[in-house]
Amino acid sequence: MQVTLYYNEEDRYLLELVDCLAERERKSRSAVIMSILEEHFERGKRLGEILVDMKAVSPQDVEEALREQKSSGVARRLGEILVAKGRVQDEQVRRALVVQGRCSGRQSGPGAGHGG
Repeated sequence: MQVTLYYNEEDRYLLELVDCLAERERKSRSAVIMSILEEHFERGKRLGEILVDMKAVSPQDVEEALREQKSSGVARRLGEILVAKGRVQDEQVRRALVVQGRCSGRQSGPGAGHGG
């Protein structure tokens, strides 16, 4: 998908900031802008909400997994339940955890598990 961004001269400084961040993170300008938008819209959301926003699962899938999480006597993370039920791919959960971690300031990565 391609998007054209129109801006005024007074907004040029924002693109310069984006370009500096892109260079520092070794990403494209587009990737940095998308990360900023994602952070803005996903801030403060829980894993299930992010997965629904990503269209990886339905709200009903999340509700069902949350019921299972509460009713089972074993501590299981939401992402783990959704993957086990075949509702979502492991990679989608990892992506949602990255988004959640970036938005909440928490660390996510290989040791972060499947979130909850």
